[in-house]
Amino acid sequence: MSTTNSPNHADPTGWRWAPIWVLAYVAMLPATGIAEAILSLGALTTIGLMAWARFRGTSRLLSSPAWALTTALFFAYWLPELISSIDAVEPMQAIEKSLLGLRYLPFLWLAAIAVATPRARRITFGGLGAIVGLWCVDALIQAMAGHSPWFAALDALKQAIQHRPMCPVASADRLTGPLGPCNPKLGIVLASLSPFALYGAQRLWGQIGWLAIALLVGVVIVLAGSRASWISYALVLLVSGWTIFGWKRLFGVFVAGALVLVVANFTVPQVHERIVRTQMAMAGDESDVDQASAGRVRIWSAAVCMIRQHPVNGVGTRDFRESFPACDPQPGVRAAWGDGPALHAHQLILEILSETGIIGLLLWIAGAALAWRAWRFASVDDRERARPAMLALGVTLFPFNTHLAFYSAFWGGITLLLAALYAGSLLSRETNS
Repeated sequence: MSTTNSPNHADPTGWRWAPIWVLAYVAMLPATGIAEAILSLGALTTIGLMAWARFRGTSRLLSSPAWALTTALFFAYWLPELISSIDAVEPMQAIEKSLLGLRYLPFLWLAAIAVATPRARRITFGGLGAIVGLWCVDALIQAMAGHSPWFAALDALKQAIQHRPMCPVASADRLTGPLGPCNPKLGIVLASLSPFALYGAQRLWGQIGWLAIALLVGVVIVLAGSRASWISYALVLLVSGWTIFGWKRLFGVFVAGALVLVVANFTVPQVHERIVRTQMAMAGDESDVDQASAGRVRIWSAAVCMIRQHPVNGVGTRDFRESFPACDPQPGVRAAWGDGPALHAHQLILEILSETGIIGLLLWIAGAALAWRAWRFASVDDRERARPAMLALGVTLFPFNTHLAFYSAFWGGITLLLAALYAGSLLSRETNS
């Protein structure tokens, strides 16, 4: 796909900070409020700089295809949320929340700009890889010392400002690292962001660098204990390792990874528990599968019920919890996840269909088709530039896995950011021969 020519005028100085906005947002993800503030300020800054660039007649920072794809991917995500608001429990409140979500669009343009030139892309992708590495080191310190320095620093900052802790829970049943015990999602976040660290290490230090980072990230993901993250990370290793090592040597890498998992099974109680539960799911009946999957079968049955009752536009994004009691296949029975209703469907397709209906699924498919079409018609160089972001987005949206809530601020923000990084790097404004 063709791209625009080099700009005729110097870029506004403010655009040079685009990678810093993106990296600050990711680094502050453990502190949701700070991350959201960075996103909102970045969005406002983008609108201001775009208006200033237009006023001065300077050329745009994004190619037309990159701008169009970033915008289209956002609306493929956002329009289902808006349309589903009509049947939400509180329609006006849902519509207001959907309109507030428009602030993500200029931030996504900013993220796409942050990878639109070779220098900016090196800073952004390299910075994301560095954050993954630092989070892994921080998590290993937690595993050995019992606390996360990164989370402790953010917690101290929050207590100094708001005089209350980030999380009242002292500990969790798995390694949480910088995200803290109230947000035990370290494994799946690292799995989604790991391509930036792996490809960056390979570029700097070759195959040895890839192997070292793969081991570091893999150990932390195993200790973090999420089986969904194990699947995602296995896909990352499979795709990135195949391009670097080929199939034969990659097989040896997976054998080594299996040995690490075996050792962890006998030495780490949390890992052993999840392996036992996985074996139970593979060998047992439906009740065993439900118990081993922390009630996923029960949740998915409820999601199917919601789809039948609201097939067109769903029950409304984030209203899964409100609709769950009426669709609970086992009312009155204590759930495997504990007290209270299920908060979301824990699976991409079921979440889209139950919360946004067939309309939402069709819009998501349209967005996926546009992203795939851009990749299909891109040059070899374009694909090479975008490979880390493509792989990160692909494993995040891999449908044959369990997922976090895509319409939550946390996971939805990460997903949209990856989509923008993919569009911006694949369709950058560099001139290709």
